[in-house]
Amino acid sequence: MVFYFESAIASPPVTLFMGLDKYENEDLIKWGWPEDVWFHVDKVSSAHVYLRLRPGQTIDDIPSAVLEDAAQLVKANSIMGNKMNDVDVVYTMWSNLKKTQGMEVGQVAFHKEKEVRKIKVTKRINEIVNRLNKTKKEEQVDFRAEREKRDRLEREDKKKLLRDEQEKKKELEKKKKEEAELRGYNTLMSSENMSKYDDGNDSDDFM
Repeated sequence: MVFYFESAIASPPVTLFMGLDKYENEDLIKWGWPEDVWFHVDKVSSAHVYLRLRPGQTIDDIPSAVLEDAAQLVKANSIMGNKMNDVDVVYTMWSNLKKTQGMEVGQVAFHKEKEVRKIKVTKRINEIVNRLNKTKKEEQVDFRAEREKRDRLEREDKKKLLRDEQEKKKELEKKKKEEAELRGYNTLMSSENMSKYDDGNDSDDFM
């Protein structure tokens, strides 16, 4: 089961989502998307909240209000974190999550610590949490199927892009060939005209 929340604080609205428990968090870790940004309360147990970036968007493009929504949602879904003030919420791209043998279910580390960012959450803001909870929806999701579908569409897009580039290259080569043939034809016509009007007599003497 996946819980979806809509953050309408931005335009267009942004969807935040999280798994039901640590076992679904494990599936989200395994079958996440390269476009996913992961959020978690630092150093204490909490839900794993994700934000899926739009095509072309980067982690730097996330509006500050959306980051605050995600941080408040993470804090509200942490038993310890929800009781604490001045907590840090860490976030990073899904691709930076690291899973090794021996780790507990739902536990992660990072490939690059320098790519992990932090948001300071001074206290829980009920206005934000209540607004997000009003948009809450539950859905049963096949994480693997969704990821495989995403990858298939990406491969198809890349193939189409490659075909388009090859067609453009062929058209360009065809145009260059036609232009070269036209230049050769014009040169030939110019040479024939010179021969036609040249009588072979260079003398200016008409006598």
